[in-house]
Amino acid sequence: MLRQSLSEQRHDLMPGCGWLPDDWLASDALRKAMRGAARAGGDGALAGYASPRGSLPLRVLLARRMANQGVEVGPDQILLTDSGTHALDLVCRFLLQPGDAVLVDDPCYFNFLALLRAHRAEVIGVPMTPTGPDVAAFAKAAAVHRPRFYLTNSGIHNPTGAALGAPTAHRLLKIAEAHDMAIVEDDIFADFEHAASPRLAAFDGLDRTIRIGSFSKSLSAAVRCGHIAARPDWIAALADLRIATSMAGSPLTASLLHAVLTDGSYRRHVEGVRARLARATARVSQRLRAVGIEPWIEPAAGIFLWARLPDGVDAVDLARRAIADGIVLAPGPVFSTSGRWRDHMRFNVAMSDDDRLSAFLERAQR
Repeated sequence: MLRQSLSEQRHDLMPGCGWLPDDWLASDALRKAMRGAARAGGDGALAGYASPRGSLPLRVLLARRMANQGVEVGPDQILLTDSGTHALDLVCRFLLQPGDAVLVDDPCYFNFLALLRAHRAEVIGVPMTPTGPDVAAFAKAAAVHRPRFYLTNSGIHNPTGAALGAPTAHRLLKIAEAHDMAIVEDDIFADFEHAASPRLAAFDGLDRTIRIGSFSKSLSAAVRCGHIAARPDWIAALADLRIATSMAGSPLTASLLHAVLTDGSYRRHVEGVRARLARATARVSQRLRAVGIEPWIEPAAGIFLWARLPDGVDAVDLARRAIADGIVLAPGPVFSTSGRWRDHMRFNVAMSDDDRLSAFLERAQR
C-alpha cells in the first residue's frame, strides 16, 4: 500500500517518506559546486567504462572519511556501486543461496525486507531496543536459524533513529563469530550524525563485517554512487559480480562526487542540514506529543522519529485514511518481518513540521 502510494499517486504531504525535501538539499553553494564539477569532468569522464572497482581518487577519499568513523580500510578494500541499494544487491548475490536465513532488526528499513525476499532468503526479525537488537533474542535466533548474515543500520537506525551501543556491538560480534555469521552494516545516514556512534565495522576491522554507504540521502538521489567496504578477497569477488551484472559505474558521477566532497561545499551543506534536522526534530516531537503521539526515543541525530500512537489507533488504518487527504504516512507493520508495531509510525521530521499533518492527526482521533 505504501509503495503504491509513493509511485502511482500524487500527494501534497509525505511525512512517511525516507528522504529530505529538495529545498533542503539544493543550496545555491552546493548547486554551484556540482555544476562546476560536472563541467570539469572532461572528455575522459564522458566516454568509456570506469575501472571495475571505480575511481581510485574517490576510493582514497572514502577510505579517509571512514577512518574518521573508526573504520580502518584501504582503497583496495572499497568497491564503488551505482547506489546503496545496488551495493546491498551485490552483497546478497555474493553471500546468499535461496533458503538461507538472514537476521534483521524488527523494525527495520522496509526495502531490506523486499530485497531479501527477492533473493528468496528466509528473513528472521530480532526485536530492536534503543541500543541495538535484543542480544538474548539475537543469540537465540543465531543458534536456531544459522543465518548467513545479519543486516542492520547501526549509525542511525531506520526507522527508529536509535544508535548502536558499544557493549551491544561487542556482544553481537562475539555471537557472529561463534556462528560464523557475516554482518552487513548499511551506513547511509552516517553524515547526519553530530559525532560518530559505534560501528560494527570499526570494532570488527572488516573481518566478517561488510560496510555499505552512499550519498543519496545527504547529497542528492540523482548522484547515483554507493560503495562497499570489505576484506580484500570479498571485494575481489564482488568486483567480479559487478562486472557480470552491470559492468562499471559512471566516471562522471565519481568525478562530480569527489569534487563536491573535497571543495568544502559538502561539509558546509551537511552542517547546515544537521542543524535544521535538530530543530525540526524538537518541533515535530512537540507537535506529535500535542496530539497524543509519543516518540519511542529522542534520537541524537537523523531524519526519523519512531512514535507510538494513542491506545486504540491502528497505524495501517490511519495511513489509509491519510491517503484520502493527500498525506503519505509510514505505518509500523511495513517495517516488520511479522507485521508487529501496528501502534507505531515513522515520521520524517523534515516533512512533518506541517499544520496539515497535525490537523489530520488530531481529527483522525475524534
